[in-house]
Amino acid sequence: MGPGRLPARLGLACCLLLVLGGSGGLGSRGAPRGPWDEEQSPEAEGEPWGRARYEAVKKHLGAVGALSKQYWQYLACKVWQEGCEEEQEEPRPDRLPFPGWSLPLVGQDYLEILSAWYCSFGKCCKTGDCRIVNNITGLEADLNRQLHGQHLAKEVVVRALQGFLQNLQPQKALVLSFHGWSGTGKNFVARMLASHLYKGGLKSECVRVFISLFHFPYHKYVDSYKAQLKKQISETVQLCKQSLFIFDEAEKLHFSLLDAIKPFMARYDSKGQVDYRRSIFLFLSNLGGNTINEVALDFWRAGRVREEISMDFLEQRLRLELLESAENSYARSHLLKENVIDFFVPFLPLEYHHVKLCARDAFLARGLPYTEAALDEVAKMMVFVPKEEKLFSAQGCKSVSQRINYFLP
Repeated sequence: MGPGRLPARLGLACCLLLVLGGSGGLGSRGAPRGPWDEEQSPEAEGEPWGRARYEAVKKHLGAVGALSKQYWQYLACKVWQEGCEEEQEEPRPDRLPFPGWSLPLVGQDYLEILSAWYCSFGKCCKTGDCRIVNNITGLEADLNRQLHGQHLAKEVVVRALQGFLQNLQPQKALVLSFHGWSGTGKNFVARMLASHLYKGGLKSECVRVFISLFHFPYHKYVDSYKAQLKKQISETVQLCKQSLFIFDEAEKLHFSLLDAIKPFMARYDSKGQVDYRRSIFLFLSNLGGNTINEVALDFWRAGRVREEISMDFLEQRLRLELLESAENSYARSHLLKENVIDFFVPFLPLEYHHVKLCARDAFLARGLPYTEAALDEVAKMMVFVPKEEKLFSAQGCKSVSQRINYFLP
């Protein structure tokens, strides 16, 4: 709904209230007569309105419309600083048919409430885009409740986003790289992050998702892909200053694609051009999964709980694996060499009790009852490695939601 249609609706609402109030409508009992009310003879009851009454009604509705327009202009000036030049004119008595009325807006709280309400109809919020919500508190709560076995990912994602969003003048875009086995929660966190930053989640115009083998399947077309990718990123940032770009299966991207988008993620020093510093880039990859699993297994064998694994200890090993593996796009691109990636986020392998929690969540999401025995049965259907310890789920929690179909009547 555009701002031009709101004054008309306000005027219509006023008209309806006044008409009902003066013609015996709902809530009109004991109300004073309207300005068009005249003593009617018994013969006039049920007859069409006379010319005099018609003119009175017309005049009154015109006054209501003028009043509505005036107060809308006042509201627009006080809240959005629009049309304030008209407020500087000398007051005219004929513009206030009811001098006793006043707009009940006092204090900044009322103005902020009205501004938020008005911006829900358009794209005029303080952020420049009402599609952006940035609900970090809700994100942290949902991660604590729904993401299992990933204490490092929870901590890094929340702190990185909090610090980035609180910085009014970041030097560069935020770049996060998620690493770990399939099914450990990388896509799950990416979806959750999108849903708490934007009203539309992954469907928001501020979010773009790229799947390597789906969007960029053929290396012979890499030059065309580069042009298309840079164009989509530029258009999205122009549309939505705080944009989110998710690259799934990032290790399968051609390294020249990563280099092509590197300027969007590097330090910003191009004045007068599109500003990408408020953008967020997520790379999701299975690379580094073996190193992450080895660290988790070593801690388990040493009798230490996985929560003792620190980010400093694991990130160093993860970075080394990415640099040593010459076959992956990360090592061949300039992302690592030029330290474009801000945080490497490790996703640890999931154990038996984590799989049970995923099964519980799957039952609850579908509104189905469950028992501990049912959760155990679902967990036992998964494959666990290594062969000796059978400690980690080879598939993480992937396919758990499908497995509960076996327990449906």
